[in-house]
Amino acid sequence: MADALSVIPAAVIRNLADKLYEKRKNAALEIEGIVKQLAAAGDHDKITAVINLLTTEFTYSPQANHRKGGLISLAAATVGLTAEAARHLEQIVPPVLNSFADQDSRVRYYACEALYNIAKVVRGDFIIFFNQIFDALCKLSADSDANVQSAAHLLDRLVKDIVTESDQFSIEEFIPLLRERMNVLNPYVRQFLVGWITVLDSVPDIDMLGFLPDFLDGLFNMLSDSSHEIRQQADSALSEFLQEIKNSPSVDYRRMPEILVQRAGSPDEFTRLTAITWINEFVKLGGDQLVTYYADILGAILPCISDKEEKIRVVARETNEELRAIKADPPEAFDVGNILSIARRQLSSEWGATRIEALHWISTLLCRHRSEVLTFLNDIFDTLLKALSDPSDEVVLLVLDVHACIARDPHHFQQLVVLLVHNFQLDNSLLEKRGTLIIRRLCVLLNAERVYRELSTILEGESDLDFASIMVQALNLILLTTVRII
Repeated sequence: MADALSVIPAAVIRNLADKLYEKRKNAALEIEGIVKQLAAAGDHDKITAVINLLTTEFTYSPQANHRKGGLISLAAATVGLTAEAARHLEQIVPPVLNSFADQDSRVRYYACEALYNIAKVVRGDFIIFFNQIFDALCKLSADSDANVQSAAHLLDRLVKDIVTESDQFSIEEFIPLLRERMNVLNPYVRQFLVGWITVLDSVPDIDMLGFLPDFLDGLFNMLSDSSHEIRQQADSALSEFLQEIKNSPSVDYRRMPEILVQRAGSPDEFTRLTAITWINEFVKLGGDQLVTYYADILGAILPCISDKEEKIRVVARETNEELRAIKADPPEAFDVGNILSIARRQLSSEWGATRIEALHWISTLLCRHRSEVLTFLNDIFDTLLKALSDPSDEVVLLVLDVHACIARDPHHFQQLVVLLVHNFQLDNSLLEKRGTLIIRRLCVLLNAERVYRELSTILEGESDLDFASIMVQALNLILLTTVRII
């Protein structure tokens, strides 16, 4: 401190802490001149002493005016150092950053002003502090004082300019911080974050697309923000990234499908539409690269087929057809069990359109992967039998198509007829309401004589004579009222 006091007049020290801004400003100009002379003389030890004095006695002082004077003088010292400033940044920048959290809004304002002036001098040399500066600006963007917000905005613009022209910026070091901040709900912070994502994505040498999974969910989260402007900015950023994905010769899809699948189930309509649109493009572009995500994607698509919003229904149906048209290669990567599990679950959907598409998937799997599907028969058979009671005739007919496809093998044919008779016995309403439709359709699909012979064999051994009598009457009625059943 003695070295510093030997070169700084007492009047300058006194004026740096004055309550009047003009006196503090003039004192800071004196500091600038002193530091410039010391830099010209190459006396960096005294420069270090001066900066230490300004830091310890002023920027960290309990007195607000001292802190204001310290911030102005640190910026002035940087201006005095000019080309030599980089070697002292480790001393200069931390106390300024610390002042961003000051309780006094005027001190926070001066901190923004000081760092702005420091940044103008050192430009790319202060990139080493980027994460700390970004974190501070992120908080200041939501500052309670409008003047501080305005000053932070100006500083933010300068930092963006510096980053876009710098070859020292590390996107790898920045992404973890961005990912963490994407969960913030404050609208000012959200605007700040989208602004940075957009700027960084515009820099040719920065591969933001490669890190998209780290902040994709955060952008989707903003689509349901109460602010129209934020929704619009997030949508614009997402549209740009989707276009980049379309134009990119190779895309690493890992981690993104699971985010999109989750967002496709959002209660927010716009978020669902955007998510299902992304899934649609992924299915078209990624094809069998996404084979491990087929089940999850299907689980997102099927409910959207019955969405209340027509745009979502249209995109979901198109995506469903695209997905079903893909022939997985290699087939070993295609998880039949997971796909079946999703289809089975969606058979319980309250929406008929979703149940119908779930049955189409089971039919498709039976055609392409019959042996694998039959290994999971115990998992889906009960659900398929229950689906015969569906209120929709179209669903019931499709269920019967699936049953008939399974029953091509003698063992499964017999199992089907036995369980069908058992269900008729347990549920009289099924026999009354659907019995005729079920038996007629099975006769068409599986050979009427074969079906009737199997039913006769089962009923012949039936101990419940009342039930057997009802069944025989129903079968006779079907024979008498159906043209060319046998």
